[in-house]
Amino acid sequence: MVVFRIGDKVETLDDVIGGIVTGILGDDITIETDDGFLLDFQSDELIKMAKTDRIQVSNHEVAQVKAEKEAPKKRKQQTIKPKERNAPKMEVDLHIQQLTNSTKGMSNYEMLNLQLETAQRQLEFAIKKRIQKVVFIHGVGEGVLKEELNYLFRRYENVKYYDAEYQKYGLGATEVYIFQNT
Repeated sequence: MVVFRIGDKVETLDDVIGGIVTGILGDDITIETDDGFLLDFQSDELIKMAKTDRIQVSNHEVAQVKAEKEAPKKRKQQTIKPKERNAPKMEVDLHIQQLTNSTKGMSNYEMLNLQLETAQRQLEFAIKKRIQKVVFIHGVGEGVLKEELNYLFRRYENVKYYDAEYQKYGLGATEVYIFQNT
């Protein structure tokens, strides 16, 4: 433990405050700062400065710090969990010709409902089977099916949805990420 005396030049450890010791009461030390303010500190919050206003550091301490700074830093490698790496994406093609043999006699409303029911059924299946990613291929068109899908996905708290990989699907697919409750 460093012993302080009245008249010692000191600096604080946590702040850029320096001054002269003007009073000592047990472990409490009062200093007058370079700006003329009287401040109280605990003795362990202060360091005694040499008369030359420089902190004394040995060559050994300098060498240790240099070695730490020059040591190559370990790069954090992003680790992919085995189940994420191997889990294939489930693809659901919602083009109407993939869902029914003939659209003869079906209204646009009935076709849209068939596509949405299929999407909901497949999403529920993926959640139940703990499949993490599902790609719904809806095509570009006028965007009605895409908007209805977004409305459907918003009703689920444990899913996040976004445009699927552009290079593979273009603008005609939405990928759904299902958060698994472990």
